[in-house]
Amino acid sequence: MEPDDPLPWRQARHSPSGVAIEVERRSTGTHDALVVRTTDRRFGKALQELFFQGDAGEFRKSFPAGSLTTDIYERFARCADALLRQTARLEPVPWDRALEEAARRLDREGVHWWLTGSTALAIRGVDAAPRDIDLVLDETGAMVAARAFGDALIEPAVPVDGWVCRWFGRAFIGARVEWIGGVLEAADRPEPTDFGLVAQGNLEQVPWRGVNIHVPPLALQRAAAVRRGLGDRVAAIDAWGRL
Repeated sequence: MEPDDPLPWRQARHSPSGVAIEVERRSTGTHDALVVRTTDRRFGKALQELFFQGDAGEFRKSFPAGSLTTDIYERFARCADALLRQTARLEPVPWDRALEEAARRLDREGVHWWLTGSTALAIRGVDAAPRDIDLVLDETGAMVAARAFGDALIEPAVPVDGWVCRWFGRAFIGARVEWIGGVLEAADRPEPTDFGLVAQGNLEQVPWRGVNIHVPPLALQRAAAVRRGLGDRVAAIDAWGRL
């Protein structure tokens, strides 16, 4: 077989929500790919938000050859329906339970991590309706996180090029957990973000369910939400500030 000849596709069909989803894995000599087919436009939009490329009902995300193991693929297939329904805001996201579990796993490994995104607002009490858990670690910590979430990975945790960080990983523990590792200066260009080095240098501690969690300054998160056009999030932050 030539290196770039496709290997047989593994396939799983999951439609517990009533929406047809077809998940497949394809491996070549140069990359592995997750492919999802769905006719539901809400799921298609959710897949694009999850960095899948494509249209016309087929979406694909590629990884280094050999990284998309059978365990990861089959876990993704099992979780696909819940993952897409939560991302599309079609069902509640148990972010609080997922955060407790994520914190337990990472703290057991002894790595330094901090929380950003909507969940960092939610633990303050802001009505941010999180869809996932966004974690930031250093480059070594990101690799340790891949081990901490080893039994929950739905994508390979891999090095990335040409982005705001050196590592990215995604797991599912009742809710989506994502982490970036080795954040670069580019993350704060042209203006500081709530996940970049500026935020990292000004972290605050928020007590939540018996633990102190590091989060970006609220003003930085509000500014980031304004730039991203997240009007509902800005309004929620302002409403919380008036309480």
